[in-house]
Amino acid sequence: MARIAFLGLGKMGQGMAGCLVAAGHDVSVWNRSPERGADLAARGATIAPTPAAAADGAEAVFSMVADDPASERVWMDDDGALSAMAPGALAIECSTISHTHVQRLSAAAAARACAYLDCPVNGPPSAAASGDLVLLVGADTADLNRARPLLDVVSASILHFGVVGTGTAFKLINNLLGAVHVASIAEAVQLAHKLGLDRETLIAAVESGPCASPHVKRMIRPMAEERLADQFGLAIGLREKDSRYCLDMVRSLGTGMAVGAVAYDWYRLAIETVADQDDSAMLQITTANNGKLPES
Repeated sequence: MARIAFLGLGKMGQGMAGCLVAAGHDVSVWNRSPERGADLAARGATIAPTPAAAADGAEAVFSMVADDPASERVWMDDDGALSAMAPGALAIECSTISHTHVQRLSAAAAARACAYLDCPVNGPPSAAASGDLVLLVGADTADLNRARPLLDVVSASILHFGVVGTGTAFKLINNLLGAVHVASIAEAVQLAHKLGLDRETLIAAVESGPCASPHVKRMIRPMAEERLADQFGLAIGLREKDSRYCLDMVRSLGTGMAVGAVAYDWYRLAIETVADQDDSAMLQITTANNGKLPES
């Protein structure tokens, strides 16, 4: 069994770390609020006082945190994980971070002779807890092969996009595409309400229609019933962050994503009032603004 550190015990991190503990690995965990590790400690994990303490002696260090600043803190601060990692250890960043930060972080890992895996994930907290995530990997093939026995514990599928940075690139594209789907269905439902369309017929038509993506199918009933989704998805604030990171990447390439930029504007507006709520709260925003974005 491997000695593993896991940094970040939010909804996703809790589940992933739990899978590694259940598989019999020696897991040391760190979280900004140590009490989040109590359940894992009861199951055999060790709570570390700093990321460096968690990473000391670890063969692999996982991170699942909110954004670039949180990632920089757990890896690159004076008491960050990289300060304690031995040459050859695996640095596995599962957070959704910016493409620019991936390059900075992978360079910092290389300076410590550590192998960096760009490894964001697809899937809800329930998939994290059951080990059924889809991993979106950018990494050297040899490094990925070394990490596979650990990655298999937390995932149902591993998609290798290429070199470091490509996993995050796809993740950002994917989450901006999700923003487009959610903003679009919110606008459509807002208009359907104004037109007086029968609610159940609307739901049935959307669910069986050609635009019924998983996002749309998850959103149509709660939005049609003017409530939040039963199963919490991605928080508005996190979707705004991911979409912003994607558009920053787009601009760095000298290209554009015009439809994505409009969806992002809805999320930028939404974080002022419902940042911590599920994506389904976007209906509140489109309805309050009568389907019209205010001029910036």
